[in-house]
Amino acid sequence: MEASSAGVRALKISMFVLLGTTVLQAVLVGLTGSVALLADTIHNFADALTAVPLWIAFVLGRRLATRRYTYGFGRAEDLAGMFIVFVVALSAVVAGWEAVDRFIHPRPVENPWLLVAAGLIGFAGNELVALYRIRVGRKIGSAALVADGVHARLDGFTSLSVILGAVGVLLGFPLADPIIGLLIAVSILLLLWGTVKSIGSRLMDAIDPDLYERAERALEHADEVHAVRELRLRWIGHRLTGSATIEVATPHLHAATHIADHAAEHVHSAIGNLDTFLVTPKEHAASGG
Repeated sequence: MEASSAGVRALKISMFVLLGTTVLQAVLVGLTGSVALLADTIHNFADALTAVPLWIAFVLGRRLATRRYTYGFGRAEDLAGMFIVFVVALSAVVAGWEAVDRFIHPRPVENPWLLVAAGLIGFAGNELVALYRIRVGRKIGSAALVADGVHARLDGFTSLSVILGAVGVLLGFPLADPIIGLLIAVSILLLLWGTVKSIGSRLMDAIDPDLYERAERALEHADEVHAVRELRLRWIGHRLTGSATIEVATPHLHAATHIADHAAEHVHSAIGNLDTFLVTPKEHAASGG
């Protein structure tokens, strides 16, 4: 509950920051007529909207498990991540279309010096959002929120490219503006690939090998554990769950269960955002007979 509340708070604040950035840039689009700035503004607006499905996912994740959804509703975060991919990809298509249209129907850029301010505004807004989302996402273990933060950081550098278009126009090369607009659209699609891989990995139950190694070390260092035979971890939203089979040297059920419980406590201590972790003891082969 606390993690979900932190996630929702991060999304609310970052959404309003990006919406404020978008409004300021939209005003400057009207004053300059820059298609490069329009592409960046469309993308920043799309990024602001991506907070909505994540917000819904965090709220859904608070619901208790049911007979139908026995693992709860944490996977809603992964569904939100898929929706984010779609929205961002759509913004790239719209931005690219506008850039191509400007090639076909050229129009002069007015007040190109304002594009410098617009690029700096876009960079500042995205960097603030990136810092906040990444920090909170790592704290609560939300891959979707971290991915959204990394994406915002890369978008900040995309906003800076608007300044290049302004420099080109000031130097007497008006096509620099639609060229930068088209490059922004292409860069959005390229940067989106990282988010696709991150969300796809979660859907395939991939985890960071470092998490696996931490859990494995915690089990191996628990008292009277001879070996770790099996270990599984999976993400459900921004929380982990898993199981393990360990070898113990005692044939007595009560003693083996006590060792397993102690080993599970070790893993919980090593990995803070771990929920249910079931440890099953098996008698060590050398002690059989």
